[in-house]
Amino acid sequence: MIKKTGEKWYLKTSILILAFLTIGPFALPMLWFNPRYSKLTKITVSVIVLVITYYLTVLLIRSVQLIVNYYGQIL
Repeated sequence: MIKKTGEKWYLKTSILILAFLTIGPFALPMLWFNPRYSKLTKITVSVIVLVITYYLTVLLIRSVQLIVNYYGQIL
């Protein structure tokens, strides 16, 4: 038997974490529409996610540049 908690699935913390791990900053609206978290928590998590996203974007650009330079030397 399934237990009904009354909480919507998209408001659960586990779903929010899974969303951040899969779609990154596109999950921020789920955080901001969640009434469970305080404004300070929302701002803190948003800043952390944006900093991580920036860092990963810089790493991606550097990686692509290295790959292009590597294959440019081969050809």
